[in-house]
Amino acid sequence: MRNNSGGVVLGYFYIIILLIIGFDQTTKFLIHKYLALNQGIHIIPGVLSFTHIKNPGAAFGILPNKTFVLILLTLVLFMFVFFFRKKIPEHPFSFRLGLALGLGGAAGNLIDRLRTGLVIDFLDVDFWPLQNFPIFNFADTAIFIGVVMVFWYLSQLEN
Repeated sequence: MRNNSGGVVLGYFYIIILLIIGFDQTTKFLIHKYLALNQGIHIIPGVLSFTHIKNPGAAFGILPNKTFVLILLTLVLFMFVFFFRKKIPEHPFSFRLGLALGLGGAAGNLIDRLRTGLVIDFLDVDFWPLQNFPIFNFADTAIFIGVVMVFWYLSQLEN
């Protein structure tokens, strides 16, 4: 699935990013449309609820009210990846997928920050040991999984 320029690989990479952004923005739109702010609905009682909140920080409430810093960090990340984009096809699928998940999630939250200065969060887990876990969204999940995949790959390089 790779040509000499890595164009096919990069094509899939960008498609994954766009799918993450699309899914994230669609779910946030639906939450905003159908749940009032701070309203919740049980999806799986005792396990998962959708609770509509606005987050002024990063995932899990990190860096509250640092919107400008978070926007700047995200844009720097995008510029860094853009600068090295031709190197992406040289890495294995797990690295590329992790990077695409992270970038898609970062872009999804960036869209919210640019639009309103806040991020819509709604995934509210309530089972042991995650009781009282911060409410998050699919973009946060993609970022977390992506970062784990990239760091796992990088740790394998050192071994």
